[in-house]
Amino acid sequence: MTGRGDRHLMARRVTLGGDMFTKSKAYSGFSVDDIGAAKKFYADTLGLEVEEGHGMLRVAIAGGNPLLIYPKPDHVPAMYTALNFPVGDVVAAVDALKAKGVSTIKYPGTDERGISRDMGPAIAWFTDPAGNILSVLEA
Repeated sequence: MTGRGDRHLMARRVTLGGDMFTKSKAYSGFSVDDIGAAKKFYADTLGLEVEEGHGMLRVAIAGGNPLLIYPKPDHVPAMYTALNFPVGDVVAAVDALKAKGVSTIKYPGTDERGISRDMGPAIAWFTDPAGNILSVLEA
């Protein structure tokens, strides 16, 4: 027997268009304060394919759906990990970032490279030019 809440959820799913959201190829995005600096960082530093259009960036990431980066004059950096890059070897990824001039964030409990190994997979955090937090984590 379904409760009132279950009926409400089913009615809401129908109201929202059934499979409209479950079949949507959703993608994520976040803001930056300088599109030019973001384009240089994501394309040149990280080596990702970046397209600019309508004042925004579409960044090609594995999995098929792009990342949307948009300008925001009153941008405040994400204080959470906005984008994770699974990698086979976190140490090698951190060393490669360092060679490109990117420093990791030294949170409490991280080693000298900024790698945490105590809370799940090995992970290191760094920021883009707008201060958004990104990570490389061992997959």
